[in-house]
Amino acid sequence: MANGRVLTGFSKPWVALYANSSGTISYSGGIPLARGVSVSLDVETSDDNDFYADNVLAETDNQGFSSGTVTLTVDGLKDAARKLIMGITASKSVTIGTDTTVVFEQYDDTQAIPYVGFGFVARYMEDGVTSYVPYILNKVKFNPEGLEAETQEEEIDWQTTELEGSIMRDDSTAHAWKLIGAAQTTEAAAVDAYKAILTAAT
Repeated sequence: MANGRVLTGFSKPWVALYANSSGTISYSGGIPLARGVSVSLDVETSDDNDFYADNVLAETDNQGFSSGTVTLTVDGLKDAARKLIMGITASKSVTIGTDTTVVFEQYDDTQAIPYVGFGFVARYMEDGVTSYVPYILNKVKFNPEGLEAETQEEEIDWQTTELEGSIMRDDSTAHAWKLIGAAQTTEAAAVDAYKAILTAAT
C-alpha cells in the first residue's frame, strides 16, 4: 500500500443555514452553492502554554484551532445560493417595454449575512483507487462577494468567482469546527453523507 492518498479534486460545494438553540446545532435550507473550482483553508492556532519545572519544559497545552479562513473559487454563484449566503431579502423591480419585469437583488441595510454550514467533497487517489471524502465546516460566515470581469477577446477567458469566509467553532458543547467523513467509493455517496448532517440537528 502507498504511504498516503493524494488529493486529485474538489467538487460539490453546498451550504445550509446554521442555527443554535442552547447548544443544539441545526441546519436548514441547504442548497448547492455552485460548481467547485478550488478551495483552501487557512487555519490559525493558539499559542502553546508551557509549564517549566526543574529547569525543563514539563508540560504544554495547546488548544489547537482558534480561527480560520476558507477561500473558495467557484464557476459562478447560483442566484438562490448568493441570496442565502449574503442574507439578501430586499429587491427592486422595473418593467421593460410593456410586459417584461426585471427583479434586482438589493444590497442594503436590511441585509444580514448569516452563519452557514459548508460542505464539499475532496477526491483522492491511493494505489490507483479513487475515493471521495465528505468535508464539513460547521460554522462559516462569508464576506460580501466582489466581481472581476474582462471583455472577451479572440478566445473566451473563463472567469470565476472567489469567496472568502471566516471559519468559527460552533456553539455545541465540544465547539466543533470541522468534520471529515470516511472515504466513499462514489462522489454521490460523499454528498449524501454531508447532506445528512447539514439537514439535521446535532
